[in-house]
Amino acid sequence: MSSVALTNIATLVTNSTALGDGLLGISAMKTLVIENGKIAALSDRVPEGVGEVIDCAGKTVLPGFVDSHTHLVFAGDRSAEFAARSRGEKYSAGGIKTTVSATRAASDADLTSNVQSLLDEALAQGTTTVEIKSGYGLTLRDELRSLDVARAFTDETTLLAAHVIPEEFANNPDGYVDLIINEIIPASTAKWIDVFCDAGAFSPEQTRAILQAGKSAGMLPRIHANQLSRTTAVALAIELDAASADHLSASTDADIEALAASSTIATLLPGAEFSTQHEGRLGRRFLDRGARVAIATDCNPGSSYTTSMPFCISAAVSLLGFTVEEAVYAATSGGAAALRRTDIGSLEIGALADIAILKSPSYIHLAYRPGANLVETTLKAGRKVKTWQK
Repeated sequence: MSSVALTNIATLVTNSTALGDGLLGISAMKTLVIENGKIAALSDRVPEGVGEVIDCAGKTVLPGFVDSHTHLVFAGDRSAEFAARSRGEKYSAGGIKTTVSATRAASDADLTSNVQSLLDEALAQGTTTVEIKSGYGLTLRDELRSLDVARAFTDETTLLAAHVIPEEFANNPDGYVDLIINEIIPASTAKWIDVFCDAGAFSPEQTRAILQAGKSAGMLPRIHANQLSRTTAVALAIELDAASADHLSASTDADIEALAASSTIATLLPGAEFSTQHEGRLGRRFLDRGARVAIATDCNPGSSYTTSMPFCISAAVSLLGFTVEEAVYAATSGGAAALRRTDIGSLEIGALADIAILKSPSYIHLAYRPGANLVETTLKAGRKVKTWQK
């Protein structure tokens, strides 16, 4: 039996109201005990026989961040697009096609190296679970190899062949939908199926057909909804029991109330809102209506090129109207819910010991000190790790 004790903890965030106070379940216990990679006990002292003791004097211990929406398998650079937005040009998702060209031309080794680099950045900032989408290949071969690359790093893989209509199908979008349904989906082994249902992407009717085909093939649905314009995507997500509806910038109050009454998580993406300057105070609208909310990085080369969940926590507070507690909860427990996972996102007994140790006395510093990496140590299944491993 391997055992580790984190002791002299200044602030212990459990995300369990049964273990502590408030939304974050702040525990009065100063020691957390890990056995065989899982949370075994909260205590006021180090038990006898523990194999390793980590002194957390003056530090915060909280669940590792769960990044439930990323687009990490890509090649190329779109910094010019970002600069254009700084000059007032409106984001319309058209630059995705630039990334598609670069990704198709890249080798598997180059794609893998880029994902590893980005995940090492994320790990250093406390992320312990990540979802990775395809979506920059848009051919049978390139979507499948994108998923193969993603699968080397996570079990939370998502088929997003329905990201945009590729150039070769510009005059035959339904032909591309047929390719997704009849060739790409049957060959996919992804856990999740996703569609970008929005202006300039896929219609609600096309989205329904793709998600239903994915469900029939054993994949679980999620959806890009209401980022650029309002459609019926939220109602479709609820109808199909999607785990999450993501972006949601153009959602109406009725959309938000429907999500609040459903089991579909509202995943908001502060990095995208920061980059595209699209919708302020968005989070407050969802939180005040009782929706269950996650935040994620949406890491991609066009609209949110960040791997930092602490940055997204800070942006959620300063731009989207979250309290610090709401943002930290959304980045941990909320992300777990968006992946329908109960073994991560909290420090409850029996949960995986996926942990971020902050070199600060309070989780508040995650928003209070934007841009500073406050994560001293990241543990996955109870082990200190410096390089991302599945």
